[in-house]
Amino acid sequence: MSPAITVGTRVRLKDQPTYLKTADAMSMLRPPDLVDVTDVGQVVALLALEQVAVRFRRGSFLFDSSQLIALDDALSD
Repeated sequence: MSPAITVGTRVRLKDQPTYLKTADAMSMLRPPDLVDVTDVGQVVALLALEQVAVRFRRGSFLFDSSQLIALDDALSD
């Protein structure tokens, strides 16, 4: 997992995923248009296998850490 991604880190997506998986206790697959690559979310949990729960305006979703860009990293490039 990227050391820059911790709970509270603001992130955005690298690419549009083919689907979204909710971060609820009983996960559901949702259409990808709920989150745009320009939307900024906040990491709310770090999970096993480099999975990250991120809260966006339209809900909380699970992502692999490799799908995310920490905004602090994006600003320093």
